Amino acid sequence: MNKYLLSVHAAPGADCHSMPPEEMQAAFQKIEALETEMKEGGAMLFSGRLTEPDTATVVRHDDGKILTTDGIFAESKEHLAGFYLIQAKDLDAALGWANKVTTAVGQPIEVRAFWNPPGS
Repeated sequence: MNKYLLSVHAAPGADCHSMPPEEMQAAFQKIEALETEMKEGGAMLFSGRLTEPDTATVVRHDDGKILTTDGIFAESKEHLAGFYLIQAKDLDAALGWANKVTTAVGQPIEVRAFWNPPGS
């Protein structure tokens, strides 16, 4: 089985905090049902939601010095909001899960396989 990262990307203000309570509860129920399906199907290894991007700190090594800056790494309006680490037999199976995730969370999902070194 291959491992895939399903990255959830969100635009500013596109989080559950801006939803009415009933809508937020319905969204959480969809996500909970999906995660149950992923666990029962043997796909989900781990998932996590991240705090807002303004709480991020970027650490860089530059010419022998360690520099830290506030905020997200990418100069973009969209940010990484959460992720799923899954296992799937192939990319098509991973894309099937990504289709379900994007439907449940209403955000774009980036699918990337973990690198397997030659001979592993």
